[in-house]
Amino acid sequence: CKNVCVCVFSACVFMSSSDYSEAEVLPDQFPSAPAEPLPEFLLEPEDGFIVKNRPVQLRCRASPATQIYFKCNGEWVNQNDHITRESLDQITGLVVREVDISVSRTQVEELFGLEDYWCQCVAWSSAGTTKSNRAYVRIACQCSFPSVCPVPLNLCHKLLLLPRQRGDVDWLKNEDVIDSSQDSNFLITIDHNLIIKQARLSDTANYTCVARNVVAKRRSSTATLIVYVSGGWSSWTEWSECNARCGRGWQRRTRSCTNPAPLNGGAFCEGPPVQRVTCTTLCPVDGGWTEWAKWSACGTECTHWRSRECQAPPPINGGKHCSGGMMESKNCTEGLCARTLAPGMGVAVYTGLVVALLLSVVMALCVGVLAYRRRCRHLHGDITDSSSALTAAFHPGNYKPPRQDNPLHPSAPPDLTATAGTFRGPLFSLPQGVNDSPHKIPMTDSLLLDPLPSLKIKVYNSSTLSSLELPADMSLSDGEILSLKSVGTVGRERDYHSHTMSRESGLSTSATLGNLGGRLTIPNTGVSLLVPPGTIPQGKFYEMYLIINKWEKTTLPSEGSQTVLSPVVSCGPSGMLLNRPVVLTLPHCAQLDTPTPDWTLALKTQTHQGAWEEVLTVGEETLSSPCYLQLEEECCHVLMEQLGTYGLVGQSCPPRPACKRLQLALFAPRAPCLSLDFSLRIYCIHDTPHALKEVLDLERSLGGVLLEHPKPLLFKDSYHNLRLSIHDIPHTYWRSKLLAKYQEIPFYHIWSGSQRPLHCTFSLERASLAVSQLACKICVRQVEGEGQIFQLHTDIQETLLPHSPLPSGSPCLPSSQVGPYAFRLPDSIRQKICASLDAPSARGCDWRLLARSLGFDRYLNYFATKPSPTGVLLDLWEACHQGDADLVSLATALEEMGKSEVLVVMTTDGDC
Repeated sequence: CKNVCVCVFSACVFMSSSDYSEAEVLPDQFPSAPAEPLPEFLLEPEDGFIVKNRPVQLRCRASPATQIYFKCNGEWVNQNDHITRESLDQITGLVVREVDISVSRTQVEELFGLEDYWCQCVAWSSAGTTKSNRAYVRIACQCSFPSVCPVPLNLCHKLLLLPRQRGDVDWLKNEDVIDSSQDSNFLITIDHNLIIKQARLSDTANYTCVARNVVAKRRSSTATLIVYVSGGWSSWTEWSECNARCGRGWQRRTRSCTNPAPLNGGAFCEGPPVQRVTCTTLCPVDGGWTEWAKWSACGTECTHWRSRECQAPPPINGGKHCSGGMMESKNCTEGLCARTLAPGMGVAVYTGLVVALLLSVVMALCVGVLAYRRRCRHLHGDITDSSSALTAAFHPGNYKPPRQDNPLHPSAPPDLTATAGTFRGPLFSLPQGVNDSPHKIPMTDSLLLDPLPSLKIKVYNSSTLSSLELPADMSLSDGEILSLKSVGTVGRERDYHSHTMSRESGLSTSATLGNLGGRLTIPNTGVSLLVPPGTIPQGKFYEMYLIINKWEKTTLPSEGSQTVLSPVVSCGPSGMLLNRPVVLTLPHCAQLDTPTPDWTLALKTQTHQGAWEEVLTVGEETLSSPCYLQLEEECCHVLMEQLGTYGLVGQSCPPRPACKRLQLALFAPRAPCLSLDFSLRIYCIHDTPHALKEVLDLERSLGGVLLEHPKPLLFKDSYHNLRLSIHDIPHTYWRSKLLAKYQEIPFYHIWSGSQRPLHCTFSLERASLAVSQLACKICVRQVEGEGQIFQLHTDIQETLLPHSPLPSGSPCLPSSQVGPYAFRLPDSIRQKICASLDAPSARGCDWRLLARSLGFDRYLNYFATKPSPTGVLLDLWEACHQGDADLVSLATALEEMGKSEVLVVMTTDGDC
């Protein structure tokens, strides 16, 4: 505006006076030039097709236009590639501009993307710019077909892709036109793609694409579609019978790759077609006769008898019974025979024999009384023989009090010891001297005492003592029966026989317990026995024991598909009478943290004959069940009133397979290593403290050392073996001596629960003695299951230290605790809690609520049958909390029950 004003002003200044005078009146506004319109396209570019290599010409015309340029795919075309022509419209007088460009096949083929090649014109004028429509340039026919096109069955397959173009497209299957309306499995998209929705065997054919457009008709090369089928396994057949009629053999089952069978080059089924497992068939044992017994006395019929039994050995497992008679008789000529005597003489003879027999009995009684009074004149009080706790055939004897003038021990009571010797023959109730008659009356011929290793069972009272030393080498096969013999008086020694056997170190413990009770614990094994107060009668003491049986010294309690989940433990004496239940704690390796129960667990006990009997099944207890089992994640607590040998077994609960918790422990030899050979041992053991302790003791004797903390592994009941392999060995310095790529531990060996430590050894060889570094990876996994990896990097020349000498998390408890020191809950508090909760309450605030609060309410009928249910619950609580040993959980349960008066007692009297 300023410039315009200046121009007008200048015009006014330079005007002459004559011009001014001639002008009439100046107008208010001066006329302006008309505005130039926006460009208008008279010709826009059209779509084109490139046939073979001939380029496509694109042209556009616009008016008015000062400039026109093409823009292709968003980029300006070079100005030099434009051919521009300019003319003048005769009617409007506006400038008309026309531009041509060429698009080659190379430019179209170089375009990558989902869109086709396009171009448009942009025209300029003084009023602005205008854009034309897009023109698409396509190659007339571009069909690329694979010669062979294999696809898997039942997969959606997009066979071919044809570029979009004007015209018709037909698909031929084996020269027949495909009609998608007739077969819904075929789909021809708007872009002329042929899609096979579900690949079927019938779709195996030759496919051809025929395209027609304005340029030409093209027929593609034939594409062969091959639908292949991968094989699938059929169901397993039933297990075959054991191939061994006697002893160890094999069972096998098969499956075939026919569900479906592989076709058209499909993959064959993976995995073995045959599975084998070990089986054991009990061998039949034919019976055998024992030796003939001695002839009986000559009877009235002038005959005597003798017998024998079919017990050497007895027929088992379908073996044949002994042939022949069990008894035989024959004529005898000993003594006087009734048949050879006259009737009168017979009566006289028999009368004389009766009189002589009576006189003999009277004289024997007199001699026995005199000897008895002479031997026992220094004794007084009642002695309760320990054998009464073990057998029902022995009773306490009465002894006189000692004289006060005892020259040897004037104040101490004499030591009376009854020792158990062994001999072949029946057991006799009377002590015999060296010169006693061999004709004794047999009391019993059954097994009275269990074989115990180096064990003395003692019974005490205030003034006397008796003890039994039991042999450990007794067995049923040789028929050895124990005999109790008394020992002489104080100051007099008598030679007697006894057999002892040393206990396994770290696998047994014993203690002398009385009415106050106590606790036996085998350190670092998780095995313990709690003897509550009042279990043993007042005034008596027993030397109780707790032993973990080693795998080679016991039979396994499992049968069929069952597996052993805990160590087999013996506690005793097995014949002693208990006033209340004791609590046996056993660690187990069953995986129990699943939402649904996968296990059917059972407690088994071993009889005197060595057979295993089921005591109870968890969840199926009845009033006749002699035990109660409290199950926790890593251990179980058994309330029982009969001591003996026990073990926990289990089997999978359909339909889900159960899992066992295992430990993998890696060991290596301790340095220095002066050989080129080097071995790594991997043990697969139960996830229990006892199993790891056993392996640690074994490797300590072999000179091995634990390299890493044991790794956990869940082993599934799935018939799959455990596979071990070693990887990433530096082959420059080390060489594996194994011929196979991996080693396997059979499934049955692990699942059977054998206590033998199972392991695999990886034998390596180094290039020279100078090589000391070893780095490798060891993989352990169950086929089609979980696994673990050991990353090993060690220097074998250095002295390796044990990674963990004891199982982690196992407190080192004393082996035995006697009396009140074994219990966290004082006896005064225990009695007051029992007095408060034993009586039934109408509101239910009694021992039943305490059981629910403590989690012991799985089967309340067991506690209801006891004289003091609360006392048994507190005993179970003591066993479950032997590790932490605090009163918090018990106090919390009582507080929730509203028993404030008991809490006051625990606060004032308890040692919290």
